[in-house]
Amino acid sequence: MSKSFEKYQKRRLRSSYFSVIVSIALVLFLLGLLGLLMLKTKTISDHFKEQVAVTVFLNDSAKNKDIQKFQSDLEKKEYTKSVVFTSKENAAKEYSKDIGEDFIEYLGKNPLKNAITVFVKSDFVTPEKMSEIDKAISKNKTVFEVSYDKPLIDLLTKNIQRISLWVLVFSGLFMLIAIVLINSAIRLSVYSKRFTIKTMQMVGATKGFIRKPFIWKGVQLGVLGAIVAVLGVFGVMYYIHKNLPEMAIFDDKILVAILFGAILIIGVLITLLSTFFATKRFLNLRTEDLYY
Repeated sequence: MSKSFEKYQKRRLRSSYFSVIVSIALVLFLLGLLGLLMLKTKTISDHFKEQVAVTVFLNDSAKNKDIQKFQSDLEKKEYTKSVVFTSKENAAKEYSKDIGEDFIEYLGKNPLKNAITVFVKSDFVTPEKMSEIDKAISKNKTVFEVSYDKPLIDLLTKNIQRISLWVLVFSGLFMLIAIVLINSAIRLSVYSKRFTIKTMQMVGATKGFIRKPFIWKGVQLGVLGAIVAVLGVFGVMYYIHKNLPEMAIFDDKILVAILFGAILIIGVLITLLSTFFATKRFLNLRTEDLYY
């Protein structure tokens, strides 16, 4: 009878530990994803910003050597990420494909112009800097017109600032939620052993002696939960790397190591403090209060 009861208690204890590990892992996993989003906010915003292009339409009278020199000058500018030249002939072919008919045959001539597309570095994709780039490029004698999507840049700048702020707010809020949830899981685990704690105290064991195995077990649960969370975050990162390689998710290995280290440290620190205060509470309770 006693052996079957012991087996039951062990199964119950293992089930309790498993639920604590799962709770810690889930919370730390979500916290890790939020941390990943924070670390990659700039990369994500840079990716979208660098899709913005300035299209420079050239005068029909511009000579090839002048166009080549102008393109070469643009490639050397500090704001330039890449430059692509599109001849009026190629532009006409692409446009004909898009509309499904040969518009040149209908019009009798090609109304399109040679164009240079300048992809701008993310740091320069702001309304003010783009306006300066527009003015600087327009001064060249080969330029007929400079075109870029001004409303899109205004919207992009405002949204990125707004998103960055909300990510910061949610990070702080979720950190608080993580602490509360992990603390609750640890307290429930310690609560199930409150009578053991009080029995040890009654036979003369010191508070430090009683607290030590509980804290050690709490740290172990924190480490296991953090490892599971790290594996989960790594899986998400690998999926992003495979499907969105332009996000360069693994390029900054130091930041990745910091993220994984932070998950582990947070898991250990929260469980350590939670176990310490939970055991302290039950150590200070009177025997009759253990039943409530």
